[in-house]
Amino acid sequence: MAALLAAGSSALAVYFARRIITPVRIRVEDQEVLAVLRDGVQRSVILAATPDTTVDGVFSLMFDGGRGHARIGRILSYSPGERTVQRVVEEVYSGTLETARRGWWSGAVYPGPAEAGLSYEDVTIAVEVGPAPAWLVPAGTEASSDVWAIMVHGRGATRTEGIRAARTVRSLGLPSLLISYRNDGVAPSAPDGRYGLGGTEWRDVEAAVEYALGRGAREVVLLGWSMGGAICLQTADLSRYRHLIRALVLDAPVLDWVNVLAHHARLNGIPYAVGRYGQLMLGHALGRRLTGLAAPVDFKALDWEARAVELRTPTLIVHSVDDDYVPYGPSASVAAKNPEMVTFEPFHGARHTKEWNVDPEKWERVVSAWLRRQLVPRQLVAPNDRDD
Repeated sequence: MAALLAAGSSALAVYFARRIITPVRIRVEDQEVLAVLRDGVQRSVILAATPDTTVDGVFSLMFDGGRGHARIGRILSYSPGERTVQRVVEEVYSGTLETARRGWWSGAVYPGPAEAGLSYEDVTIAVEVGPAPAWLVPAGTEASSDVWAIMVHGRGATRTEGIRAARTVRSLGLPSLLISYRNDGVAPSAPDGRYGLGGTEWRDVEAAVEYALGRGAREVVLLGWSMGGAICLQTADLSRYRHLIRALVLDAPVLDWVNVLAHHARLNGIPYAVGRYGQLMLGHALGRRLTGLAAPVDFKALDWEARAVELRTPTLIVHSVDDDYVPYGPSASVAAKNPEMVTFEPFHGARHTKEWNVDPEKWERVVSAWLRRQLVPRQLVAPNDRDD
């Protein structure tokens, strides 16, 4: 019996470890679509009430395996007893919503820059694993800017995640580069087909920085969501261009993977010892045969809560205090440990990476004001003006 329990625990640990680092190619359509109503030209949709669909704001409903995409707006009515919610359908970009029965909820509101009213150029960035498509959104002014913004999406997301921020950045006169990176389903996969949780993907961001420099940039600002935040931090730490990174804007970032993995083990009812064993597999060279990773994950290098004082790039963190996917505690902790470099702006009711969706005015105001301060031209002191 003990042997069976040990074998079962080991199998569960392997499953847990592999699930964390394996890209999901087919999304689970876990949102039920009950009815689509029309009142004149205005449409609305009745959905099963869930923690996501009962949050007011603007979101996307993806359906028909991702081929359908509708932008869903404000809540019209909510019936806790019937467990339904009725919301405005602002736009259907693709597919036939009336025939949809299930879908999934997303904070990536727009399918492309054009739908957000932004002009753009399709470009390709040469990364280690091959050509990675990207969108280049020009600055909002005719004058060319020598500071570019690079948008880095999170785990399981794509470059569409950054479109929400592109208009804010454009208003500051910065071009935006919305990138893809290895294993995200848009860029080519790495040989092992596994996420490095930021430990490998940062090289693709470095390639994006190099691309921007080749197009006239002199410095960059990195914006990252969730795992994209972890990727941005590794870029600022390890890239040969780190001295050209003017600032970081991180939305619900993963600052400590051990904290996040322990949280998800608890959510899934996985015993602590089993979850810990899964972490050890990911972080140890001997675990590669079970996880499929080409190289172990260096959790210490990715632990920015412990490394907070090492962060020397001005950083803004926005994070909802009710985030049940990436707990906000490390974000607040990093800011408390390094107030000189890190500014923490809490949101409420946004869950994970949907701070813009629930309060776009606050998100844009906070990010614009903070970035504007970081973009003030640096004062260079002439040699004769220096104190002896």
